[in-house]
Amino acid sequence: MNKEWSEFNKFMQSQIKKRDTYDAGVGTLFTLRNSLWNTITSFRNELNRDDFNAIPFINLDGYHSKTIAYSLWHIFRIEDIVAHTLVAEDDQVFFKEDYQKRINAAIITTGNELVKQEIADFSKELDLDELYNYIEEVKNSTEEIVKGLSFDDTKRKISEETKEKLKSLHTVSEDENAIWLIDYWCNKDVRGLIQMPFSRHWIMHIEACLRIRNKIHPRLL
Repeated sequence: MNKEWSEFNKFMQSQIKKRDTYDAGVGTLFTLRNSLWNTITSFRNELNRDDFNAIPFINLDGYHSKTIAYSLWHIFRIEDIVAHTLVAEDDQVFFKEDYQKRINAAIITTGNELVKQEIADFSKELDLDELYNYIEEVKNSTEEIVKGLSFDDTKRKISEETKEKLKSLHTVSEDENAIWLIDYWCNKDVRGLIQMPFSRHWIMHIEACLRIRNKIHPRLL
């Protein structure tokens, strides 16, 4: 794991656990996300459309066995679902702004159910400009939600009613590779969700994207 990102993540986690350092921890979280965001935007400048569909590690296990386009979809579908359905308990950006149609996506889920060539085929169909519009809008809306959370708000558990609402949206596939996400998220409190989908999850997948990029373009190392 990138040492700088890892250290920021650890520091942020320690800060948001304490009332007197919580606000500073939110600032650390946003600094980390902005650093990661700079890498995401660099892909748009460095890579061509086919590069976003490339799947050089298709037969391996791990986050790098995907494509960059898929990884961006996956990071921000998860964030949209968690930030809006579970934390803010409002409408996902994806539905509110009709992004399925705009992105030309065959699915509304996180994509966990897709494997190998399915991931590559899915990636080719996506409108990359609209995907980038979507992920930026999700990033910004998540940060507005987090800004509005008090330290006490982060102790809130996900209610059964909210869990049932999540299930009813069908944004998590019932495939065995995806369905576990519902219990995983809903067993956390809000602070736990900040620590994973809003921070560490970004790091894991963006590092995988860098590995893909470096494989197809070693000159960018």
